[in-house]
Amino acid sequence: MVSAAEQLASNLNFSAFAKAEDLKRRLWFTLGALIVYRLGTFIPMPGINPAAFAETFKSQAGGILGMFNMFSGGALERLAIFALNIMPYISASIIMQLMTSISPKLEALKKEGEAGRKQINQYTRYLTVVLAALQAYGIAVGLEGSQNSAGAVVLDPGLFFRATTVITLVGGTVFLMWLGEQVTQRGVGNGTSLIIFAGIVAGLPGAVVQLFELSRTGSISPAILLFFIVLALAVVAAIVFCEQAQRRLLVQYPKRQVGNKMFQGEASHLPLKLNPSGVIPPIFASSLLLLPITVAQFTAGQGPEWLNTAVAMLGSGQPLHLFIYAAMIIFFTFFYTAVVINPKETADNLRKYGGFLPGIRPGEKTAEYIDYVMTRITVVGALYLAAVCVLPEILTSYAGIPLYFGGTSLLIAVSVTMDTVSQVQGHLIAQQYEGLIKKAKLRGTRR
Repeated sequence: MVSAAEQLASNLNFSAFAKAEDLKRRLWFTLGALIVYRLGTFIPMPGINPAAFAETFKSQAGGILGMFNMFSGGALERLAIFALNIMPYISASIIMQLMTSISPKLEALKKEGEAGRKQINQYTRYLTVVLAALQAYGIAVGLEGSQNSAGAVVLDPGLFFRATTVITLVGGTVFLMWLGEQVTQRGVGNGTSLIIFAGIVAGLPGAVVQLFELSRTGSISPAILLFFIVLALAVVAAIVFCEQAQRRLLVQYPKRQVGNKMFQGEASHLPLKLNPSGVIPPIFASSLLLLPITVAQFTAGQGPEWLNTAVAMLGSGQPLHLFIYAAMIIFFTFFYTAVVINPKETADNLRKYGGFLPGIRPGEKTAEYIDYVMTRITVVGALYLAAVCVLPEILTSYAGIPLYFGGTSLLIAVSVTMDTVSQVQGHLIAQQYEGLIKKAKLRGTRR
């Protein structure tokens, strides 16, 4: 049998979209917020020599700095006010989630409901400002020591330049953090993911032109070009399939008597997604890899020898970078799944409403079985994420293909698109339900 929601979803059309005024307002707000973000990536920081910085960035753009620039939508390459992007906020979220699992006080605060969640969000904002200030100050110091054939990167180094840089970059990050929260509340989709998505998509046309230009000049052969196009399509298909894959556990509800009537027991299912963490693990892993060496990249080899060696080993495509990246993705997949899905709480909710898994005793045994299934599903999901993100990175690094065709960028772009489309469909279905309820009320009034 097709559910009512599926019937409504199949009947969605342009006329239904035209009547959804709330959805249109949300879409316009989201579009306006993303336009503001893109405009901010073109506003340069004061006190910088653009030609000298462009030469410094070009010499180091092939490493992990290029990935950071991809996430920021080119803001780092132009050293714009949004150069740090929203990465400090993501790093702060990682730290707070880890602290919530470790600290009993924060864990108790999380269980307080909406008030506790707001307090944790406030702590995350404070930590974002601290991390952004540290990164901005490190960048200012690194820029002051950068010099090449085009001259010094900083026009007037000193305390005033450092203060200006810190205020500008921290202000840009705080503004993006606020903008992302506004999009989540008043727009469509997750604001943080959409900001990163907008940065990646903005660079895709240039990356496609660059890819065909490499083939035209003979840097890569037509066979390699065709192979990467097929590979990109295969990765997109794999992402769509795996993001929609789920394991359904049969849930049975017993017979119940209401008055003199006996109702037959109902059967439902508990859906467990193959990848409940979405794009969070790759974003977290990229953020942590970028955090310690962002400043070191700007020193242009003038730092300590061990720091230069570490930066070289953690460069994009290097074996150590790929190994740490894959390990972090697997770790954060398990960690975030454990945060999102609590088997004991799920089992208690099933028992509270009279549901049970056939052949499994309600309560602790049900929680153990759900945890058993989730662990094995998460292993497959973590390996899928690591393979999608790491294998294309290896090929792009050794073949000189633009980073925009790597697995991480494709995963973020496809997953955020699917999530946003599903939210749009949800708003349309809700609007159709409201229309049916209004019609029913009108009919009842006439009678």
